[in-house]
Amino acid sequence: MSPTRYLVVAGARPNFMKIAPLLPALEARGAEVVLVHTGQHYDAAMSDVFFAELDIRTPDVHLGVGSGGHADQTARLLEALAPVTVDCAPDALIVVGDVNSTLAATLVAAKLGVPVAHVEAGLRSRDWSMPEEVNRVVTDRCSSWLLAPSEDAVQNLHDEGFVPAAVHLVGNVMVDTLLRRLDAARQRDVPARLGLDPGRYGVVTLHRPANVDDDAVLADLLGSLGEVARLVELVLPAHPRTRPALERLGVPAGLRVVDPLGYLDFLSLQAGAALALTDSGGIQEETTVLGVPCVTLRDTTERPVTVAEGTNVVVGRHRGRIVAAAAAALAGEVPARRPALWDGRAAERIAEVLATRPPVDPTTRPDDAAEGAP
Repeated sequence: MSPTRYLVVAGARPNFMKIAPLLPALEARGAEVVLVHTGQHYDAAMSDVFFAELDIRTPDVHLGVGSGGHADQTARLLEALAPVTVDCAPDALIVVGDVNSTLAATLVAAKLGVPVAHVEAGLRSRDWSMPEEVNRVVTDRCSSWLLAPSEDAVQNLHDEGFVPAAVHLVGNVMVDTLLRRLDAARQRDVPARLGLDPGRYGVVTLHRPANVDDDAVLADLLGSLGEVARLVELVLPAHPRTRPALERLGVPAGLRVVDPLGYLDFLSLQAGAALALTDSGGIQEETTVLGVPCVTLRDTTERPVTVAEGTNVVVGRHRGRIVAAAAAALAGEVPARRPALWDGRAAERIAEVLATRPPVDPTTRPDDAAEGAP
């Protein structure tokens, strides 16, 4: 009997941390894995360094679709992924997260009749102004295996009418990577290299269009960060989409802008911080595991488990709430917390599910499912 062939598609920085432990877990079970890098993130700081630092093997296919608007980029992804999927003839497609590469690969597979496994299924912000929310909802609806990272994600899927046999609580695969790389990251001692004292600085990340594409919005956020910087020095590794606006608007005193960091360097910086101010979903999760207080500069979060654990507060862009939340975080201590199954073994559980559970027709609903389905 020939081995199972999986087509794994990744394209952006958040994807790479999730596929790093997944590829060896699948191959350890004898599966054949074809890795496609779409090139949605394509520069060295956002792509190449992650493959090197996370020991991800060279992709079998690199599409190089590049950046662009959502419609243009998704269209290019669809055109590029269709022939690759046909040529690969996989038994299943595996996608992670909620970027445009995830959506495009899912649509191609669904139209070709290839079962889809969605890693990080069930996350919901319920904010339809976020492109990622559209991507994750559509991807889930087309998937045969819904691989959820947390109990709230499982509940979302059940509430939306997905058949229970398709839903699997596997844990957070990104935490697998964090736990495996944390010692190596700490040895890089990035705070010392930047002249920072551990526990006496904050980390800032900004990249979401709602925060950085409008100069007025970004200027107001920078003003809020300037007030926080009176309490503690802040370091902002600038995302490529954010850097031009920062240079145009200028940054307040106490907010230090540095070049983008690789995974290990950023993890080192984050692990030594007194707090994080971010609009990133992944950083909300990482800070929970690291025990670093997180202030989320968004109105909603698709990761409410981090709020429930007490490590994250969602404040939007209101200056008073941002400054108050930062001051409260600096005044207290947040222990490292790990929600259920955030234990470094999510990739193994994913491989187990895919090897032992048959795909579920995405059109199946609970009332249609046969009694006694697993």
